[in-house]
Amino acid sequence: MTPTTLKSYTEQAVCLLRQLIATPSVSRQEKDAADIMEKWLAEAGLAPRREANNLWVTAPGFDSSRPTLLLNAHIDTVRPVSSWTRDPHEPTIEGDTLYGLGSNDCGGGLVALLQAFIHLSALPQPYNLIYLASAEEEVSGADGICRVLPLLPPPSLAVVGEPTSMQPAVAEKGLMVIDMTARGKSGHAARGEGVNAIYAMLDDLLWLRDYRFEKVSPLLGPTLMSVTILNAGTQHNVVPDICRAVIDVRTNELYRNEEVFEIIRSHVSSEVEAHSFRLHSSAIALDHPLVRRCTALGMQPFGSPTLSDQAHMKFTSLKLGPGDSSRSHTADEFIHISEISDAIEKYVTLLDGLSF
Repeated sequence: MTPTTLKSYTEQAVCLLRQLIATPSVSRQEKDAADIMEKWLAEAGLAPRREANNLWVTAPGFDSSRPTLLLNAHIDTVRPVSSWTRDPHEPTIEGDTLYGLGSNDCGGGLVALLQAFIHLSALPQPYNLIYLASAEEEVSGADGICRVLPLLPPPSLAVVGEPTSMQPAVAEKGLMVIDMTARGKSGHAARGEGVNAIYAMLDDLLWLRDYRFEKVSPLLGPTLMSVTILNAGTQHNVVPDICRAVIDVRTNELYRNEEVFEIIRSHVSSEVEAHSFRLHSSAIALDHPLVRRCTALGMQPFGSPTLSDQAHMKFTSLKLGPGDSSRSHTADEFIHISEISDAIEKYVTLLDGLSF
């Protein structure tokens, strides 16, 4: 890729990203952003297909006998936090920095992967290539990638453009949310009547705080669980008859969510119910050809604690994108334009001619 070509790709990427930043696209409200993406893809001659607010494009020359590579990033954002000092939907460039909601998570990866797709599609490749801009990633929604994956040719490999500072995240933690409920019996606090549901849950809360899962991942560390919500009581003089807690569980690749749930259920006396088991941890083999290409370029594989649409992928995937995860979901979110340019160039270098 010539410097002139890369400059053109970067300018196009930044132009699209500025339009997306200016268009609110909170999860489940991405229609306007999806409309922009659809128009952009069509004007580029890419014949996009759409399912709800998900859009995808398949490179010419699809051949079912070849493996399929999926390039994926999401168009939705979280809601802006109250501490923004700028208009989160005003895409402002100051020097090399582009400010705006979704610029880092994960607009940079979204537009960089698109430019890489355009470049790679024009070259003969040993694989089929699909670009997917998905919705509802931030809430793992049913109308996001889960809705569109069954409509695609089965991918053999995916690159997910979440912000990783363009270092390969070769594993990421899974997520399980559990509701825990302890039941007591209401009574008058002055007479010491009833059974206090808060006290009934105390031993379980202490176990959750102190328990350590045996299998520790060299990439992701231990499986962690945290009690993040606790509710009980109606007024000061009534002994509460119910206490409810929410447990946030982050699993490493050495445990299935179902396995962790059974460990928790066997140790607590309170009732427990998982919202779902579907958001598993994921990992790619360190000797995979794509990982080997990354390391040959001096990249450092690591394990990511944050969840992405990889959790819905039943095929091999790698998380790799411009920007820094620490900027995600923060006030005055930003990405450097040079990071987008670097990502486009590295995506092409990594994926051009890749056999897997």
